[in-house]
Amino acid sequence: MKKNGARPNYFFFDVTFSQFRSLIVYNFSLMLKKVFCISLLSIGVLGFSQKKWTIQECVDYAIKNNLQVQAQAYNKDVQTKNLEMAKREYLPSVSGTISNNANFGQSLVGTTSIRNDSYYNGANVGANILVYNNGRLEKTVRKTGFDVEASLQDIETIKNNIALQIAQQYLSVMLNREIKKISESAMENAQKLYDRAKITTDVGTTAQTVLAEATASLAREKQNVKTAQINVDKALFAMAQILQLQDYKTFDVVDIPVPDELTPQTETVDEVLNIAYGSQPVIKAAETRIKAAEAQTEVVRTNFYPTISAAAGIGSFYNNLLNKNTLGYGLDAVGNPVAVTERNFTQQYSDNFGQQLSLTANIPIFNKGITKLQVEQTKINELVAKNNLEQQKFQLKQDIQQAQFNADSNYEIYVSAMEAERSTKLALDFATKSYDAGRSTIYDVTMARNNYANAQGSVAQAKYNYLFSIKVLDFYAGRGISL
Repeated sequence: MKKNGARPNYFFFDVTFSQFRSLIVYNFSLMLKKVFCISLLSIGVLGFSQKKWTIQECVDYAIKNNLQVQAQAYNKDVQTKNLEMAKREYLPSVSGTISNNANFGQSLVGTTSIRNDSYYNGANVGANILVYNNGRLEKTVRKTGFDVEASLQDIETIKNNIALQIAQQYLSVMLNREIKKISESAMENAQKLYDRAKITTDVGTTAQTVLAEATASLAREKQNVKTAQINVDKALFAMAQILQLQDYKTFDVVDIPVPDELTPQTETVDEVLNIAYGSQPVIKAAETRIKAAEAQTEVVRTNFYPTISAAAGIGSFYNNLLNKNTLGYGLDAVGNPVAVTERNFTQQYSDNFGQQLSLTANIPIFNKGITKLQVEQTKINELVAKNNLEQQKFQLKQDIQQAQFNADSNYEIYVSAMEAERSTKLALDFATKSYDAGRSTIYDVTMARNNYANAQGSVAQAKYNYLFSIKVLDFYAGRGISL
């Protein structure tokens, strides 16, 4: 309690009104900045955690980071370097040589052994260039170019396979999400039946068995929803593994619009096959390898012909007798003997400077028949390459026939599933009305609802199977992968 005359403990600041207002505005601005920064941070975190990948983003990321693509790219780089080296064979090769040699000890001159210590130094620069070899260089460049082209087609083949794999898994995610929606709808209906059974049982108009059956039915539907969610997570996890993502827990994909009614495809196997033979990289790679094998045969045939090469060089040398500087004696102008001494290093290199030119022909005469056997071997490699092309065409034909069969059969299954869905939906409506009128049990409604949910799941399964079959045909027809 306050004492008489006592004042409450208020704190007063000796500030003017303008100072007080400025203080309020300053603090309010600081608060707004904090709120704005926190909001931006929250939006950034939320946006990052909610990023959803499109089918094209998945394909691009997988192709960029796939180890098989990278390995094949390395192989292509090796072939490219081989092509660069083959082209540089047209250039001359230039090399320099510096040699040093020292001899010590006795040498035999006639019947006399004399001391012969000496030092030799020589330097040469030479160039060598191929003049004629029956076009071996041109043919080698041509063959190596085919190797590079085949490597590029191999990369495209791997990319196409990755795109198909991702499209299949993407549709698997969509299928499981649709099944989850069906399960959630069934759970909502089960919840309504449970709520009604709970009320009627509490007021005594229905037996406890009705509530028990409604409770069990609701529990089963909740379990189905949970299972459906797990299947969605499994499909997303499988997709993240294909992409080789480290953080798979936050991975998600964009839902794609799927038409309610699907139409049958009309292309024939021959129509798709004709397009595939001209567009599929696996066929292009096989055809290119036939050309490479034929080019290699032409390269080997050049070994039957002479090889002509030209060389040019310059050089000089220095020689020094280590045990004496006097090489001998000569006579001067008046006939007096004069000692002849060794010239110094610079003088000898100047006096001994020389040039060389040469033209060499290497003519094959007999090499044990190895060249002939090599040509026969390359001809076998041509047959192997042609056989591989036929295998690839046969496999492609089988794949397209299988895709065509899958598309036709999946569409028939889809049509049948749609009819079954309509029938079970009608049966569910009758069962629900009969239950509302008191002429059937909750068990009958539950069975009808389960049949309808199963029919919906069958429609979804058939629909996505048919969609994937169509995408496979689109892929072989050169229309790419798009969802």
